[in-house]
Amino acid sequence: MSAAILFWSITVAQVMLGAAMLVTLCRLIIGPRAQDRVLSLDSMYVVAMLLLVTFGMKAGTTIYFEVALLIGLLGFVGTVALAKFLMRGEVIE
Repeated sequence: MSAAILFWSITVAQVMLGAAMLVTLCRLIIGPRAQDRVLSLDSMYVVAMLLLVTFGMKAGTTIYFEVALLIGLLGFVGTVALAKFLMRGEVIE
């Protein structure tokens, strides 16, 4: 695979991920229920993680991959805490 094809495919992927980020931001703002907003936050951190992975591929450094892993871990914990809060009204029992 040539370098030009790889560069343009990563660029197109970043543009599409940016569009997905805008769509999830719209759902976050105009979501009718709190569950919709939590789901949009969940998908937003996944899209942000994928954007960081594509930035790391384009830049050729590993720091973006480590930050993406950190966002994945913290995003999962945040989603679980928000879901627990919406179901029971408290996070810590």
